[in-house]
Amino acid sequence: MPPSRRSALVAAGVLVAGTLTAMGIANAPASSAATTSSCGTLFDDFAYNSSSDSALTNHGWVPRSYSGGPGVAGATWSPSSISFPTVDGQKAARLTGSTDGTAGGTNQAELYTSQKRYFEGTYASRIRFTDTPTTGADGDHVNETYFTISPLNGDLDPTYSELDMSEYLPNGGWGVSGPIDYETTWYTYQNDPWFADNQHSQQSQSYNGWHTLVTQVAGGHVKYYIDGTLVGDHSGKYYPRQTMTINYNLWFIDTAGHTGGLSTYVEDVDWSLYVKNAVLSPADATAQAAAYRTAGTSFADTVDTATGPCVSPTGSPTVTASPTVTASPTKSPSPSPTPSVPPGSCKGVAAWNISSVYNTGDKVVHTRSANGDPNGPPSGDGPHLWQAKWWTQGSEPGWTAQWTDLGKC
Repeated sequence: MPPSRRSALVAAGVLVAGTLTAMGIANAPASSAATTSSCGTLFDDFAYNSSSDSALTNHGWVPRSYSGGPGVAGATWSPSSISFPTVDGQKAARLTGSTDGTAGGTNQAELYTSQKRYFEGTYASRIRFTDTPTTGADGDHVNETYFTISPLNGDLDPTYSELDMSEYLPNGGWGVSGPIDYETTWYTYQNDPWFADNQHSQQSQSYNGWHTLVTQVAGGHVKYYIDGTLVGDHSGKYYPRQTMTINYNLWFIDTAGHTGGLSTYVEDVDWSLYVKNAVLSPADATAQAAAYRTAGTSFADTVDTATGPCVSPTGSPTVTASPTVTASPTKSPSPSPTPSVPPGSCKGVAAWNISSVYNTGDKVVHTRSANGDPNGPPSGDGPHLWQAKWWTQGSEPGWTAQWTDLGKC
């Protein structure tokens, strides 16, 4: 069964043997970073001094400090649980969680992006999962994660989007034994009574140590890779419907596995990469991170400014994720050329309905909202004719990649 983990919504490469360094990436020409960044790229090497380093927040990262779920009710989320030690000769973001078996004695950690602007393209990160605590007795139901998420606007929100690239449970949890790793693509959920609508994959094995996770979001499919191996391919209504934040957290599912004393666990993140609207292979994603490091670039953000065409670090063109540009709900997407549409082509076509299911080729008439909220003010663009690219529900035409604009009515 898929994991049923929510108690509250968090609001806010291929490792080829003999070719990679101890940092997990190979050397590559410095020019490669600039080449692929033409796609629109976020890269971070996490070369910070502490969670209070102004560069961390200036680069769009937030160390969580507010209370609430997921995890143990009453647990503390503190920026001090985020640090940046040197691990295997390279700076890394470290998430530290600890528990003494009580809510008041449980500390959890999360680092997330302040902007909700990530959707189609390639996500990649090199992460060190740990099976045992650094101190204290083992056995806690700890969850070491990497995911993207959007806010849940009410129970069973049909526009809710979340991609769990990894939820690693070294000691199990949710009624299953560990170690086990989940990749979960969410359609929606309800807290009380609990109802989850998602698609998931799982691997019942240990992932203790460093691993490269790559997720491709394009063409109606979400493909998950661990160390270059495809471990999940999710599609249909589970395909994300809006922009999301990028998140890492370490939290405790419950305290049922605790046996006494204080136990401390860590998760390390070597680097994080997002390439907008382009599909990179795991090898190319790893090479992209290598190119930035070789060029001495510890941080780059061209997500909102770069233009294609995209070329991979190996010199081959990348696969475009979607011809449409998905923008943050705080910004209007860049206008695209309007194709010539015969007058009256909208005649007899039903208006788009957020609750209706649409299949490939279905057409609707809709005036795009101003801010990505179908219940909010209209954009003023007037009604357009839209055609579904694939199965979709709850995705607003003009704000999500599931629709092709066939022109103004």
